[in-house]
Amino acid sequence: MKNGKNVLIPLLVVMSLMFIWNLSRNINDILIPHLKRACQLTDFQSSLIQSAFFGAYFLLALPVGKFINKYGYKAGMVTGLLTAAIGAFMFFPAASVRYYPLFLGALFIMAAGFTFLEVTATPYISVLGNPDRASSRLSLASAVGSLGATLGPYIGSRFLLHAVEVPPQTVAQFDPAQLNAYLNSEAQLVKVPYLSLGVLFVAIGLLVFFIKLPKIEGDGKSAGSLRSVLKFGHTVLGALGVFCYLGAEVGIVSFMIRYAKASGIAGLTEQSAALFITFYMALVLIGRLAGAFALRNMNATKILAFCSAAAIVLIGISIFSGGYVSVYALSLVGLFTSVMYPILFTLSIKNLGVYTKTGSSLIIMSIVGGAIVPPLMGLLSDAFGIKPAFIIPAICYAYLVFYARSGYRVLNIDREAAL
Repeated sequence: MKNGKNVLIPLLVVMSLMFIWNLSRNINDILIPHLKRACQLTDFQSSLIQSAFFGAYFLLALPVGKFINKYGYKAGMVTGLLTAAIGAFMFFPAASVRYYPLFLGALFIMAAGFTFLEVTATPYISVLGNPDRASSRLSLASAVGSLGATLGPYIGSRFLLHAVEVPPQTVAQFDPAQLNAYLNSEAQLVKVPYLSLGVLFVAIGLLVFFIKLPKIEGDGKSAGSLRSVLKFGHTVLGALGVFCYLGAEVGIVSFMIRYAKASGIAGLTEQSAALFITFYMALVLIGRLAGAFALRNMNATKILAFCSAAAIVLIGISIFSGGYVSVYALSLVGLFTSVMYPILFTLSIKNLGVYTKTGSSLIIMSIVGGAIVPPLMGLLSDAFGIKPAFIIPAICYAYLVFYARSGYRVLNIDREAAL
């Protein structure tokens, strides 16, 4: 590979992709309470923001892989950025007419673009520079992505939420014209941040198009069909583990503001409550940095079991307490979820041989948990209140305890599949 000076700019560009899509993705957690108010939604309806977003990953993971195999990784990056830009620009008409399905469509298109970026960025980071330092570059890129995820909720809250809120009692007294004007003004708040994101996506897309990036050649090995991967029991159960892990995390942060507001903290605004999401994601970043060391010196399955059990305990403390204790306990879950994905991914694709690529695609598709778990929590919240809804993430983490203890050792459903 070329020397460090020649790859520095491409390396910074590709890392910026990881930063920007993580930042954009975590603004969704702020968008949920904002559009809930602006479009007068239930908890279930507002949670469909995550369904639209993560549903795109599930539906497009395999088609995007085929596109990249045909046209190359650079084309995938540019296509992803321009597609994400289209989705971001669609927020302008969606806000102008205050039509919720149009917001969902915009998010789906943005996520379609991010799917291209997810599939292309990691291989590029791995080849940009000295092969012996690929792991170091990937760890740095992961930290950069986590930084974006931490800043996203904070930046989003400054644009979309209010330091001084209009009391619900006041809104209830508005006449139809006043209410319509108030809701329209709320919807307009999304225009500046999402138009800015769209311009940024286009700018980076043009930069990627014009700079020289290395080509990545395939290894020539058969990836196998998706059906062939389903013969590996530990992979199937691991994919379900990723479904539970991401579903629980997205569900928690999606309703964090709503949860904090319902915890009995006097004078807490939505903007202030959003800081708990930032705290959660900051703990994820800290945990990943610490986990990079811990996973080199400790048994990964024991770490997964411990962290999953700790998450259950913290959720239990949160549900059965109130005030700041309740919200801080829930925020601390982020520290223990930080190392779950790399462990799950590694255990799930272990010993797949020529099926590793397809197994990886199955894992990517499993992030559809982020599209399914939040609506389930929304339904439970609408029916019984927000705190009982957090039983669902606890159940998800209980499954991860099972996988860490025995699920990862499940024998192949078809022993000949490994041959």
